[in-house]
Amino acid sequence: MNITIVGTGYVGLVTGTCLAELGNSVYCVDIDEKKVADMKNGTVPIYEPNLEEMFLRNIQAERLHFTTDLGEALECSEIIFLALPTPPEEDGSADLSYILKVSENIGKMITQYKVIVNKSTVPVGTADKVKETIAALTSVEFDVVSNPEFLREGFAVEDCMNPSRVVIGTSSEKARNLMASLYAPFSNIGIPIIYMDEKSSELTKYAANSFLAVKITFMNEIANFCEKVGADIDKIRLGMGADNRIGHRFLFPGIGYGGSCFPKDVKALIKSGKEQDYNFEILKATEKINQKQKTILIPALEQYFNGELQGKKIAIWGLAFKANTDDIREASSLDNIHLLLEKGAAVIAFDSVAENNVRKILGDKISYAQDMYSALEGADALLICTEWLEFKNPNFDLMAKKLKHKAIFDGRNMFSTQLASQHGFFYKSIGRNTVE
Repeated sequence: MNITIVGTGYVGLVTGTCLAELGNSVYCVDIDEKKVADMKNGTVPIYEPNLEEMFLRNIQAERLHFTTDLGEALECSEIIFLALPTPPEEDGSADLSYILKVSENIGKMITQYKVIVNKSTVPVGTADKVKETIAALTSVEFDVVSNPEFLREGFAVEDCMNPSRVVIGTSSEKARNLMASLYAPFSNIGIPIIYMDEKSSELTKYAANSFLAVKITFMNEIANFCEKVGADIDKIRLGMGADNRIGHRFLFPGIGYGGSCFPKDVKALIKSGKEQDYNFEILKATEKINQKQKTILIPALEQYFNGELQGKKIAIWGLAFKANTDDIREASSLDNIHLLLEKGAAVIAFDSVAENNVRKILGDKISYAQDMYSALEGADALLICTEWLEFKNPNFDLMAKKLKHKAIFDGRNMFSTQLASQHGFFYKSIGRNTVE
């Protein structure tokens, strides 16, 4: 099939590349001329494991194309995916201006039947708004479908090629048949294709992400209580996860969730509720608790230095909001850095993937290390913010030599307390006894 993807961010580029891998001819559209030129030359603009190889393979096979010309792509495609940003407004509502602007352009250009697919995460009723926008500018037949993505950054290619389910929201039999043909490679191997109305599909995405945000936050609350009563969150996590009604995933405590999805989607669902005179109390509490959780280790760090961080040098391992991505949106590392700087500490950070994105925001307000061990040189303590695998099994003897104080504040519970104790470190983690 001939497909157009409008927008080449995480969702658009991964979706387009994976659809090309399935044999489709895919046209990726973006208004950024330099970005399009770079992609034509084989440069992947984002970091995502396993994406580059697939990206280059499909360019070479001439199944993956890039253009700034929406009209050109529209003309030769049956299905048009909108994978555009929906950033939060100040009041938490999703900004639909990018989607509606492209919808206007489609309305002006469309000459034959198309299926317009909302891939972006959007509030309930957005499919109707897109339909109204296009219909006001053309008499050509078209359909608007909701087809939310469920991609985890760091595992996006895997999730796209082997999804747990595909949700399609449409009331049109014609559009349903086209989408069924597109996703036949999945349905043929038993992956469920779930059809529903457009509004239910839109809300499914918000509900799924918000539920996971609540689940993470609940575990962080339990972890914080563990520290009060001397319980071990690792044992509790195993006991809870063994219940198949709960499962093992998203039960890992830490310094809060971040990224481009959970914070934005929780805010948007709260705002959507408010617009319908409905109060999402559990989501409001989740948002408040998560924000506090992000810097929960700073008081312990302060206490370790007798209440004074002024002049202390703190090393940070990890800047991305999670491992296997360069995304720093809503990353806990940034909250900790800002607070440390406010308290007069100096910060030196290491993240081989996300560093450049942090440089764009913080510049020379902090220092950047070439590797994880040089970050420790002369530092007073180490704060771990991202669970990169390279941090999992470090050389503790080398760490001890480089740090001024053998002190680790671990926001991702990377090490066992026994291991930290064996090497003589002060070790503060989340929901477990502190090793002193």
